[in-house]
Formats: sequence, structure tokens, C-alpha cells
Amino acid sequence: MVPLPRPLRGIIPPMVTPLLSGDRLDTVAAGRQAERMIAAGVSGLFLLGTTGEAPGLSYRLREELVELICCQVRGRVPVLVSITDTAMAESMRTARHAAEHGASALVVAPPYYYPTSQQELLGYMRRLIPELPLPVYLYNIPSHTQTPFAPETVRALAGLPNVFGVKDSSGDGANLRALVSILADRPDFAVLCGPEEMLAEAIRFGVHGGIAGGSNLSPRFYVELYRAATAGDLGKVARMQAVVMEISTRIYHASPEGSAYLRGMKGALSCIGYCKNVLAEPYEPFGPDVMTEIETAVREIHTRFRFSGNHEPHEEFL
Repeated sequence: MVPLPRPLRGIIPPMVTPLLSGDRLDTVAAGRQAERMIAAGVSGLFLLGTTGEAPGLSYRLREELVELICCQVRGRVPVLVSITDTAMAESMRTARHAAEHGASALVVAPPYYYPTSQQELLGYMRRLIPELPLPVYLYNIPSHTQTPFAPETVRALAGLPNVFGVKDSSGDGANLRALVSILADRPDFAVLCGPEEMLAEAIRFGVHGGIAGGSNLSPRFYVELYRAATAGDLGKVARMQAVVMEISTRIYHASPEGSAYLRGMKGALSCIGYCKNVLAEPYEPFGPDVMTEIETAVREIHTRFRFSGNHEPHEEFL
């Protein structure tokens, strides 16, 4: 286990879970992805998040992934593991397993399915978090849980000694600014941005880093984007932001379904040879027509960035 910087800064990829079939892990692809990300200079790896398709994976496969990546990483960067579940006992069991195998921190979103008030959520987290064996990052993703971590709730939970930060995937800029403001007196507490479309701007008003799905496609590109934003290189940020938005438009929204992000991500990764185009249930890969569009998008984004004349000589998108 590698010690966690406080606050945690930089790019922490939410790793995809490469699959050979719906319940069989592609261990070779997963190990290759981890090495590629570490070589690119990421600040950590996040397992079993939304991009990792965790709700669709068996507990056995989740544990296999955690064991594999922690062994592969060997303490070179922090490994964060999501323990979000509808049952507290399962969250605690996943947390113990992650700690036993060398994870550095845990990530927890509100339990989904049943509606939960902020007071109920606060009580639940105050019962769960002190029992956990590792530092905790809260995960605000109300589009998937139906329950947000309101800024005031995050502030209250920040008082617990093992709560180290929050990942905000609400997509709400006002909410993200409110988190930065309400935690301004806690320079050790990390506020991390989920949607990469907002990342560069968010860094300018105090966010510490990003858990950006696109860093699966090109970890080096997103590390460079983070560095440009922290350095205040607005010209470079603007050029790179155009690439981010093209990824969002042409890959994450390649079809109108709500599943397009996951299906687009796996499809794009399969186009560049980093994993098979296999998703956890209930989803199937895109058909040939959409996949042709995604393959074209990946190729054009790479070519446009590489030969635009607006990048450093060592940089490429992929």
C-alpha cells in the first residue's frame, strides 16, 4: 500500500474492466492498461467505478480485479477501490478484501435503489465509515444513485478522521464550486472532478484533480491537460479542451441511449487494441454501423491532435 498524498492531486483514471466474457476477466489487458497508465504519470488508479461497470460484475470478478491490479501496481501509485453497494455488509466485506490485498483507499457512493434523505445518508455514513480499514473518498453521482452527497453533508463527513476527499460526478458546476468553497479551510481534503468536460475549468477554481474516463483512452493526454491547467497555459488548455469535447460528442454520445458512454468507451478501446469489445450485462457492444463511426472518430481525433502543430513534439493523443 502506497501512502496517500493529502490532498490527492492529478489524474486518477477510473479503469475499465477488460472482459473476455460477461463474467471472465481479461487479466492480460487489465495488467497492460495499468502499466500504460502508470507510465503516463497518473496519480492513482480507481477500480470498480462507473467506468469499471462494477454493478454488472460478480463479487468474485471484482475481487479478482482488485487482487490483480494491486499486485501489478506494487505500491507505485495509490489504488482506490469502490465499495458502493446496497448492503452495508457487502461494502464492509469489499473494503476488508481491498485492504488485505494492498489498496490505498476506498470510494463510497450513497446506496442506490431506496430513496435516502440527507439526514439518513449522514447517519448511514457515520455508521459505515468508522468501521472501514482504509481512508475514504466520497462519491457524488446522483444520476446513478438517485441520492446526492449535498455539500453540507460532505462538510459534515469531512470531520471524520478517515474521510480524505470527494469525487463529484454530478455534472453541476455550481455544486462543484460549492464543494470547493465549503471546504476552503481544509487544504488537506481533496475535491476531485468526474466529468472531464469540466475538468480544466474546475482546476482554475480550486479542484485538485480529475477521475476522467477518457484517461483510459489516452492517460498521457489527460495528464498533460491537468498539467497545462495547473500551469495556467490557457492556449494549450483550449486546444486540448477541443479534443476532450470531441471525445465526448463522438464517442461517449455515439448513440442516444443512456448506455452510450460505457459502450462507446469499450468500443473505442477495442479499436486501439487495449481490450475486447465485451461489456458486462445488461449491455451489448454497438453494432457495425456505430462501431465504424467510433473507429473513424478515434482515428481522426488522434490525427488531428498529432498533426495540428499545436502540441509539444513528444505529445500524441494515443
